[in-house]
Amino acid sequence: MPVDPRFFASIGAVTLGKWAELAGATLIGDPEAPATGVSSATSARHGDVCFFEGRREEMSAISVDALACLVKPDFADGLPEGVAALVCDAPRLTHVRVGRQLFTLRPLSEWGEQIAPGAAVHPEAKLAHGVVVGAGAAIGEGTEIGPGSVIGAGVQIGRNCRIGAHVSVQCALIGDHVKLASGVRIGEAGFGVIAGEAGAEDIPQFGRVILQDHVTVGANSTIDRGAFDDTLIGERSKIDNLCHIGHNVVMGRSVAIAAFSGISGSCVIGDGVQLGGRAGIADHVTIGAGAKLAAAAGVFRDVPAGEVWGGVPARPLREYMREVAWLSKQTKSRKKT
Repeated sequence: MPVDPRFFASIGAVTLGKWAELAGATLIGDPEAPATGVSSATSARHGDVCFFEGRREEMSAISVDALACLVKPDFADGLPEGVAALVCDAPRLTHVRVGRQLFTLRPLSEWGEQIAPGAAVHPEAKLAHGVVVGAGAAIGEGTEIGPGSVIGAGVQIGRNCRIGAHVSVQCALIGDHVKLASGVRIGEAGFGVIAGEAGAEDIPQFGRVILQDHVTVGANSTIDRGAFDDTLIGERSKIDNLCHIGHNVVMGRSVAIAAFSGISGSCVIGDGVQLGGRAGIADHVTIGAGAKLAAAAGVFRDVPAGEVWGGVPARPLREYMREVAWLSKQTKSRKKT
């Protein structure tokens, strides 16, 4: 998806020739074509520059709408028709560095001292002492915001929401009847790191967080914004205290997550999924609709819809309990001998 200008400032469109210059890349394409955004390979739209570092057989997933794609020399001939090639040795690292020069998170100075010019706060909204509202933000009718909370530039908050004390929200679109308990952090950068010549570098996160209607987020929980796409929390999902939702997570409706649970980046969580306390899910895992994870489960592979899993590594709960029972029996028999 395109970078949202409500949250990220752009220097404006640059040509592919300029991209090639900034990237130190060889361009196979029109140097005068205007590039207007950055994105992942699968979600690129018209005007976007993406990158690809997968296997050749995976190149069919590259969006045909992309303007150009950063690729290694051996892959330049495998791009979809009409997609220009920017050939370099480190596509992802190059994409990170150039993207950082073209877009930046709107500065904290735009958040204003209190209510910034251009912010729209409904007359029936209630803001406690010390609330800061950034430029271009909107707060709906009946919404209450506790003391010391900060609503970032461009953030949209719907009607009848309740936001506790010392909450920070940025790069986010929030529906109606949403509850954010004290200390919640919405829209901080996801954990993206890439190796550079001088060591680890942060990957810019240009996505958003979307919280649909009737979502509840418990105290001191965090939800990261997406890298390029959105982190999405479906309506009526309930997140307990001290939970973490990583970047690009897509969560369905009526999901329930108990305290201390963590979901890594780019996971897909189906409707009605339930996570017990301290459950953890590795990145890029799909949890099918209606599945349940026992407390302290460690999930490293997809869980089919409707199944109940537990243990570390997680597997179907009955299988896990049989293994626990067998191990307990073995240890007891050894003690007797």
